[in-house]
Amino acid sequence: MSIIGSLPTCAFVAVRDRETAKAFYGGVLGLTLISEDPYGVVYALAGARLRLTPLHDHQPQQYAVAGWNTADVPAAVRALTAAGIVFERYSFLSQDDLGIWQSGEAQVAWFKDPDGNVLSLASL
Repeated sequence: MSIIGSLPTCAFVAVRDRETAKAFYGGVLGLTLISEDPYGVVYALAGARLRLTPLHDHQPQQYAVAGWNTADVPAAVRALTAAGIVFERYSFLSQDDLGIWQSGEAQVAWFKDPDGNVLSLASL
């Protein structure tokens, strides 16, 4: 058995503007706020936590830093689009009208938070 494999997980996402990030993750995405301290904001995830860590000079990565699995990617994309989220289009991938890329049974769609962090929805 792994020493850390059975421990609760916390993912970290760097953000530049704490209040804008809180409005997005708590308001638009609807995550439940667990705690807040001078060093970050923590939201509940299914079996895990997401900590937003303010970094004034944060530069977003080109890859997904966090993602959510769902049994119905198209329905989740439609719901987030209705909430104002714009899904990313990548010229090197074949994506459908909703911005969903499919490979076999897997479906993935990407969107960004206000700081440019890439987030994803997937049915892997």
